[in-house]
Amino acid sequence: MTNHPFSQACLNNAPFILDVLKKYLSEPTSENHTIQMLEIGSGTGQHASYFSSEFPWLKWQTSDLPENHDGIRNWIEYSQQNNIYQPIVLDVQDIWNLGSYDFFYSSNTAHIMSWREVECFFEKARVHLKAGGLFFLYGPFKYNGAFTSESNAAFDKKIKSDVSHRGIRDFESIRQLAEKSQLPLIEDCEMPANNRLLVFEK
Repeated sequence: MTNHPFSQACLNNAPFILDVLKKYLSEPTSENHTIQMLEIGSGTGQHASYFSSEFPWLKWQTSDLPENHDGIRNWIEYSQQNNIYQPIVLDVQDIWNLGSYDFFYSSNTAHIMSWREVECFFEKARVHLKAGGLFFLYGPFKYNGAFTSESNAAFDKKIKSDVSHRGIRDFESIRQLAEKSQLPLIEDCEMPANNRLLVFEK
């Protein structure tokens, strides 16, 4: 696929993430009820393309920093789905001139943000998620200060050497931050390749 950014990890993990999403995403009973998902940090655009095709009734809003928009647009065009929206510019530290969403989804973002940005991330979820809304956060995490694998430890070292504020986050710190933002954890799902999918509910 010419001009399509590609991540093998996205291809590998999507079916497993989908299994969890199917537990929580239900088609509305009324045709007049619009259900909206905001994806923060759409990256290559692969997840948006894949998941929007699995939930044709769900309005999937992509977002990222401007440098990733061309790739996301290419995946949207390739998917030919009418329920996936062109990317908007979102920075977690900025003011979001957005309404409320039923769901938030974000993959492999918490470890590349600074901790202050992670805090802003959850503050935005508190403000822009509807009551009863869910926040799905995918990625690697440490538990009780320990890495879950040697590969995660090596990955953490690498991303910190690239940018010092990056790093795999402590699950306990994330959970505490979420509870402070009125988003208690409702499920911690084990994923392949030493990753997790955390599900929070407002």
